[in-house]
Amino acid sequence: MKTVTHSAEETIALGQKIGRLLKGGEVIAYRGGLGAGKTTITRGICVGMGLEDEVTSPTFALVNEYHGDRLTLYHFDMYRITSAEDLEAAGFFDFMNSESVIAAEWSENITDELPDDTIFIDIERIDDDTREITVTGDERFETIGN
Repeated sequence: MKTVTHSAEETIALGQKIGRLLKGGEVIAYRGGLGAGKTTITRGICVGMGLEDEVTSPTFALVNEYHGDRLTLYHFDMYRITSAEDLEAAGFFDFMNSESVIAAEWSENITDELPDDTIFIDIERIDDDTREITVTGDERFETIGN
């Protein structure tokens, strides 16, 4: 699925659609540069999952946790992760279970370690407001674009 959003609100709304379809056990791998909108779409995913926490970038924490009644979202920043050993030390694999969803920013750094059924969200920043967003890896998301 490929779509274009024209505001942060539209990016959040797309994230909500994605979040509503998540069941647990998924890994979401974001690909996109600085300021692309990875944290913005994560805000929408959390809303769609029914999580009420305020979503912030995990840049300084490495991982932020958002807990709900049914699912938990673990929001990772992989910018400083450069090896499988770093990933293991960060506890990444300990967070994978059927009651959680992992969303990993800067997933380009861990591509070889991602599960085969990873959901990829590529975000290209067109201008200050416009993003081209492509979701691949799971047919559930093929029809959620605008």
